[in-house]
Amino acid sequence: MTAIPLFVMMVMMHPFVMILDRHRRRFHHLTAKIWAILTISPFYRFEFEGIHNLPSDDTAAVYVSNHQSFLDTYTLLTLGRSFKFISKTSIFLIPIIGWAMFLMGLVPLRRMDSKSQLECLKRCMDFVRKGASVFFFPEGTRSKDGKLGAFKKGAFAVAAKTEALVVPIALMGTGKIMPTGMEGILNSGSVKVVIHKPIKGTDAENLCTESRNAIADTLIRHGYGMNCCQ
Repeated sequence: MTAIPLFVMMVMMHPFVMILDRHRRRFHHLTAKIWAILTISPFYRFEFEGIHNLPSDDTAAVYVSNHQSFLDTYTLLTLGRSFKFISKTSIFLIPIIGWAMFLMGLVPLRRMDSKSQLECLKRCMDFVRKGASVFFFPEGTRSKDGKLGAFKKGAFAVAAKTEALVVPIALMGTGKIMPTGMEGILNSGSVKVVIHKPIKGTDAENLCTESRNAIADTLIRHGYGMNCCQ
């Protein structure tokens, strides 16, 4: 009931969006925010800490977060920032949801294809240079037990080469509500999102370490652990 009329509105506005706001597509992202709020609000509570740390929506940045659940994307969309998620190519084939992702200009990725990975990073750098933010889950996949895994360097290479801010975000609770591999289950619970202070630099390794440490410290304080260290 929520998805279809909002998707139709995105389709109708898409020609104007492509003419007036081809890279950031703020109208589509605003629609996605409304879509996300209407979708998850009836099922779980979510709260944000550190909202003041978010750069303005006019600032192109690289956002990074731990990844616990299919619900992470919905939760993060409620922040209202026009960032481009990286998503598996197969997700774009899902009716309505995948088609909306295409209209938003999200970035497809074939995980085991090195050429696709390189093209993804190039496209993300191009987005940032043209004023659009990007969002990475640097673990590469959802955690099966809620613990933080090692970070891949791609997001931080994009930030280092474009001199963009990196905004680390810690997500807690989504994995308990909808565990990985159990997408048909919706448990009760609440979600907390902690936005850390932006980090800037030209060394991808340092950006990766600082971002992971910020997220890890928050997860540990809230009872989550780490699977491995970098």
